[in-house]
Amino acid sequence: MESKKEFFLECYKLGIIKFGRFTLKSGIESPFYVDLRPLASDPKILKNLANYLLEMLPLDNFDLICGVPYAALPMATAMSLESYIPLIIKRKEAKNYGTKKLIEGIYQKGQNCLLVEDVITSGKSLIETIAEVEQEDLKVADIVVVLDREQGGKELLESKGYRVHTLFNISEVCTILQETGELSDDEVKRIQDFLKGNHIQFEEVTKASYEQKLNTAQHSVSKKLLETALAKQSNLIASADVTTTRELLDLAEKVGPHVIALKTHIDIISDFEYEKTITPLKALAAKHNFLLMEDRKFADIGNTQELQFTSGVFKITDWADFVTSQVIGGFESLDCFKNVGVVAIIGMSSKGTLTTSAYREEALKIAASHPNVIGGVSQNPLPEEMLLFTPGVNLADSGDGKGQQYNTPEHVFQTLHTDFIIVGRGIYKSENPVEAAVMYKNEGWNAYLNSLKKTNSKLI
Repeated sequence: MESKKEFFLECYKLGIIKFGRFTLKSGIESPFYVDLRPLASDPKILKNLANYLLEMLPLDNFDLICGVPYAALPMATAMSLESYIPLIIKRKEAKNYGTKKLIEGIYQKGQNCLLVEDVITSGKSLIETIAEVEQEDLKVADIVVVLDREQGGKELLESKGYRVHTLFNISEVCTILQETGELSDDEVKRIQDFLKGNHIQFEEVTKASYEQKLNTAQHSVSKKLLETALAKQSNLIASADVTTTRELLDLAEKVGPHVIALKTHIDIISDFEYEKTITPLKALAAKHNFLLMEDRKFADIGNTQELQFTSGVFKITDWADFVTSQVIGGFESLDCFKNVGVVAIIGMSSKGTLTTSAYREEALKIAASHPNVIGGVSQNPLPEEMLLFTPGVNLADSGDGKGQQYNTPEHVFQTLHTDFIIVGRGIYKSENPVEAAVMYKNEGWNAYLNSLKKTNSKLI
């Protein structure tokens, strides 16, 4: 192969970097614009690029290669063909048909995956990709990048413990082009000044502890949940999706010492009788110091919701400490929940859910402003003043074949900044619910403690 400098000049002829005045997606005006997609149109250059990238890497470390969509996909493919390391493909977003998978290809849990990126600026797209790849129980330690714009992304990823290998950086490129007469001294100076003034900064954001949230909590149920979490060193809510009173009370007795709340679907209890079902359940909650969360997911006009909440055979208002409710009925539909806390359904964990980003934005406006709402169920971080309840937590599975998508405690605390994990089948379907509850309690608490130690970087 030709020298690295000669190789870059061959790439440059394809128009991969333009100089002038360009408005970037962030709104910043940049004196240069990078687009490496034309490299995929020249087979010789793409092949050489793959080999240059592979030469920088300890190839024995990797089981898989994955390109960040879209520009890096042909680069990752070429690297796979040259190295015989299997390729997996990450979609920008999962389709709602076919396999509905975000990561396509053949892989096994625990394998090491090399990420390939064309250009790194802030590192945001890489951080998002890492989280999605790691959610499949794959490991990411190394990232290889064709061009670093030298605006902070490489440093951010390295601060998080990732090894970032870059083939070129913009300063090196400018020096090459200056030496060959492609760039004048004034143009180089303008680029250098731009880089000095537009190095993307990150402020350190630490996750609020339960003690800190308790100091600012306004609702009595929020305070009780946080106090219980601290007293029991647990953030575990067990979901009791059982269908008989005996199963419900048996599960409550077994997991009660280890949970902060028991989540019920009281309308699936086939032999429900208030005195035989609720009275002993309340006694167990008092005995083991846990709250009762009725996952009713109210979703109607206010008057109907009030009747569902206070009347009928279940009389939820008499025993539930907090309930779940959709916010599709609007702000006033939540007024009826006067003596309990409300966990608003902002987003759901199932594939194909209709809780789109537009819906979540409007739902969050209602939830964040209503005095009865203590937090939300969401697959995305919530404002610090709201408690985040994350369902779909399971250590063993990636899904249930019915659309449910599972996450590990570590993932939901580090990525979603959750406050409480909700575990269903991982406990009540376990051969030993007590052992399972203890395991999830410890995993959840350790994930919470680890999230306090690690700071999160936010773009400013």
